[in-house]
Amino acid sequence: MAASSVFEGFPVAALDFYDDLEVDNTRSFWEAHKHVYQESVLAPFKALTTALEPEFGSAKIFRPYRDVRFSKDKTPYKTHQGAFVGVAEATGYYLELSPRGVRVGGGFYHAPSDRLAAFRAAVVHDRFGPELERLLDGVEKDGFDIGGETLKTTPRGFDADHPRIGLLRHKSLVAGRSLGFEPVIHTAELVDVVRDDWRSLRPLVEWCRERLAT
Repeated sequence: MAASSVFEGFPVAALDFYDDLEVDNTRSFWEAHKHVYQESVLAPFKALTTALEPEFGSAKIFRPYRDVRFSKDKTPYKTHQGAFVGVAEATGYYLELSPRGVRVGGGFYHAPSDRLAAFRAAVVHDRFGPELERLLDGVEKDGFDIGGETLKTTPRGFDADHPRIGLLRHKSLVAGRSLGFEPVIHTAELVDVVRDDWRSLRPLVEWCRERLAT
């Protein structure tokens, strides 16, 4: 039977699949349960991101295979499924399904040296820096947590006592919210929840798009 093109929620089988994959991350398990991945994970992901596409744009649904060439961890499969809607280089909206449930997010996930320099210049700017602080305060009040990769030390060329030194240490900046196992993740209403969350994150994502432009 063909999978529905209308999102009806993630089935419990999707979460069970990743629970089991964390325990048995092998080719034999994957081959035996690939149909579960395709029907319970991939098909709903495509339906959900398609429903959001008119407002946010097309999503990249990440491949389930890990790149193990330079990793000590040789397990072949990712234990989560992610999708990303980009508005600029490594900047945009994120959705993830894992054994811990569903998570949504947005921001910039990586910046090469020129874009990172542009970000830091914006952070110290008299208008753009306080603007970013207000945006982050707002999304935190909406229930999102602020994260991203950060330096342990002060970035070169900046004062350790700068009032926004915490932001200057960021090499990436993201806001995210876990929906976990809330019943809504198993229903069609998840589309509206993700849409509302991405709308809440849009001012932050747009700030990153504009300020990291080089």
